[in-house]
Amino acid sequence: MGPTLNVLIVYAHHEPASFTSAMKNVATQVLEAQGHSVVVSDLYGQGFSAVAQKWDFVTISGSHFNYSLEQRHAANLEMSFSPDILGEIQKLKNADIVLFITPLWWLSVPAILKGWFDRVLAMGVAWDKDKIFENGMLRGKQAMVVAAAGNPVDYFKVDGRYRATPTQVLYALNHGTLAACGFNVHEPYMALNLWSASPEERTQMLKDVDFRMQSLISSPQWLIFYG
Repeated sequence: MGPTLNVLIVYAHHEPASFTSAMKNVATQVLEAQGHSVVVSDLYGQGFSAVAQKWDFVTISGSHFNYSLEQRHAANLEMSFSPDILGEIQKLKNADIVLFITPLWWLSVPAILKGWFDRVLAMGVAWDKDKIFENGMLRGKQAMVVAAAGNPVDYFKVDGRYRATPTQVLYALNHGTLAACGFNVHEPYMALNLWSASPEERTQMLKDVDFRMQSLISSPQWLIFYG
């Protein structure tokens, strides 16, 4: 038995009966069975705001309002963020691994999850001007995207409708957001064709999630690894 790790699941779906929720439940069950501590941020359940605004800060610098610079100001001023952001930052700081479990909307993530990235991966907390990628402020933490998509498998090929594989579709998120903050990033998992999938196919996809979670720590499949 390896060390006990702290896992944060950032979950972005409205519906408890959704396939996205089922993937979240599998991940939670497998990781807890391995002895790890799992915390779930249910963004819709929490009523998390997607919109970055001035009242995200207890105090502002008073100069021309620049959201990123105000984030740095808040980080330097004893973490003077609004309570909802501060709570998520604390979960992030405690986490060894962060799983983002989400549907795929317009080849991206829902606004509520994009808002989490905007508001929680703050300048001065997750990154700074000279602290990105191998020098990112979340260096040493791990991240993985687990996504659900409705469209057919054939769409997600270089010669398919989207002209991109699932990993290519998620490139901006995995590289431009997660790796930029210093995360060691796992190969993503994307369940495809959910609008037409049979019950047996859905069961197999959940088994695939189970397998990835079983081997997440013992045999990681790295997309980007900084060591």
